[in-house]
Amino acid sequence: MSELSGKVVLVSGGARGLGAAFGRRIVDGGGQVVLADVLDAEGAATAAELGPSARYVHLDVTDAEQWRAAVDTAVAEFGHLDGLVNNAGVSTGQYLEHEPLEHFKKVLDINLVGVFNGIQAVIAPMRSAGAGSIVNISSAAGLMGLALTAGYGASKWGVRGLSKIAAVELGTDRIRVNSVHPGMTYTPMTAEVGIQKGEGNYPNTPMGRVGEAEEIAGAVTYLLSDAAAYVTGAEIAVDGGWTAGPTVKYVMGQ
Repeated sequence: MSELSGKVVLVSGGARGLGAAFGRRIVDGGGQVVLADVLDAEGAATAAELGPSARYVHLDVTDAEQWRAAVDTAVAEFGHLDGLVNNAGVSTGQYLEHEPLEHFKKVLDINLVGVFNGIQAVIAPMRSAGAGSIVNISSAAGLMGLALTAGYGASKWGVRGLSKIAAVELGTDRIRVNSVHPGMTYTPMTAEVGIQKGEGNYPNTPMGRVGEAEEIAGAVTYLLSDAAAYVTGAEIAVDGGWTAGPTVKYVMGQ
């Protein structure tokens, strides 16, 4: 594969799970990647595994100064910056009425303000490069009202809207901005809360299973590539049909 040949991409939350899968797909596609995360040991190990086309930097996405440093590292190491994947995030799992205010604010700070910081940080170098692609990882929870998500769902709806605003404002700079909306996806993090691979485990999803990181990575690398040169302001659900509606068997209680 060479669909990302010559592209330099910064991936937040790149140490493991989806972020690591994105980094691997970028390198396999001929690109170069800077993985950014707060999980320094895991991030450095992932970058080392990907070889000379990968670097790792520490990044707390709530800190605008650290974003600027990460972008500077990408440009210093590889000469320019063509892509950004805003992937870093945290989730919630309780009823809205029980969600502590401080935790709600923390989730929005990481999941939404972090995306805002990332977009701001890459505009100047992408303008200098003459074009760019920003892919913001939202969620199926940003396409529907999903119980027990409170701060998470609110932040992912925010990412969806922010992506469209940025697409409108940056289009004439040839900077494309799109959002990807994964459904339930198997990663080391989700495995810890009981998400399982395999057919038939999730009857409310038309495909009857959770996704895998590589399947989300396919949509992300498409949006980063020149094959998506006329795609901006779009939202791509990669959720096995979950947000399309419940299956007949689920509705019938079978």
